[in-house]
Amino acid sequence: MPAVGSGRRDLVLAVCCSALFMVGLDNTIVNVGLPAIGATLHTTVAGLQWTVAGYTIVLASLLMFSGAAADRIGRRTIFQCGLALFTLGSWLCSLAPGLSALIAFRLLQGIGGSMLNPAALGIITNTFTAPAERAKAIGVWDGVFGLSMALGPVAGGILIGAVGWRGIFWANIPVGLAAIALTALFVPESRAARGRRADPAGQVLVIVMLGSLAYAIIQGPGSGWFSPQITGFFALSMIALAVLLRYEPRRQEPLIDFRLFRSVPFSAAVLTAVCAIAATAGFLFLTTLYLQDVRDFSAAQAGLTILPMPVTMALCAPLSGRILARRGPRIPLVAAGAALTLASAALSRLTGTSGPLFMIAVYGLFGVGVGMVSSAITNGVMSGVPKSQAGVASGMNSASRQLGTSLGVAIVGSVLAASLRGSMHAGFLGAAHASWWVMAGCGYAVLLLGIISTTSWAKATVARAAPES
Repeated sequence: MPAVGSGRRDLVLAVCCSALFMVGLDNTIVNVGLPAIGATLHTTVAGLQWTVAGYTIVLASLLMFSGAAADRIGRRTIFQCGLALFTLGSWLCSLAPGLSALIAFRLLQGIGGSMLNPAALGIITNTFTAPAERAKAIGVWDGVFGLSMALGPVAGGILIGAVGWRGIFWANIPVGLAAIALTALFVPESRAARGRRADPAGQVLVIVMLGSLAYAIIQGPGSGWFSPQITGFFALSMIALAVLLRYEPRRQEPLIDFRLFRSVPFSAAVLTAVCAIAATAGFLFLTTLYLQDVRDFSAAQAGLTILPMPVTMALCAPLSGRILARRGPRIPLVAAGAALTLASAALSRLTGTSGPLFMIAVYGLFGVGVGMVSSAITNGVMSGVPKSQAGVASGMNSASRQLGTSLGVAIVGSVLAASLRGSMHAGFLGAAHASWWVMAGCGYAVLLLGIISTTSWAKATVARAAPES
């Protein structure tokens, strides 16, 4: 790739960050719109779960494949395709006449979204070649994601209050169209000298495994956990995993390199990402339902009430990075686990009249946990494997976070649905009690993994992940 001037490099970074901002905003803005979507489309809790989980399952399933395709075909090309599909999916979501159509168009958004993150990171890495400049660029990248998370609830509340839930999808369209045009004008094409081979069989197995698992968890409360349908989908998910474990190690260039999991810091970081992001997704799912269906807040009021969470998250993320650089990952991980556990346990005490100070304090504490854990997860994934495996590890970092989102919404929502008696307004508080404690369990798992993964024994296992000669 030819050298890129300083001014153009900054513009390339801005274009890549605009795509991340769009995807990050979509994560939180849709959650705020769930009560309005449920009321308009007359859907159940399971329908709301699929509105979120359908998108994230596709995103998690295709991230590794999209990263390999970007290296082989061209990062700008895949990035533009992702922008086009995500923008098209957003427009179609805004027109969806019913729940089935909305979920189908959310799947299209997920396909597009899966192309954006790995392609954009590849573009940034190849545009900012000096290590110091690259570190600053990635720091801006992380900051934009935090900003998008912070603005999502407020922007969603304002849009829903002004034009209805369809407006939350309209917000993506001008950003997507502008990014497509700017990418064509200013982003140079780049590709790997030798692209990884496609692994269609492995990709199908991953989709079957995650899709079957999510279906069984989400539909279990309605169909019966031990019904033939649900047990069949659980079995299908386990069979797909077993075949994947057998098939992938035999490939020269597997979709998922299971040798990475020989490293305890890497494995612990992946599990930490799943647990922490599952708790975060569960928090957003339950909190928006509580504020709008139980407390009868408007969407705008709900967005402002949730704001302490993303604000403290954005403030604690750079603090976590500084502690990580000076003292290592144990302090941020243990602090994150403790904050997530305590906040989730406190949320189990919510009532129909909980005061604003209580909610500000608890939501803020939850944001501390999310902010402290993010950099530690990335550090654990990337430092937990040899440098030669950095590209694959980066894909696993993104995929594990999306998997956490999918499982968090699926599990927490299913626990809620299984316990719900009567309307959401009357039965939510009692039904959600167990869901908050599931999230507390996720937080406690983060704490334990933070301790285990930072021991001398764990660090000594990193070499096991090296490719065998």
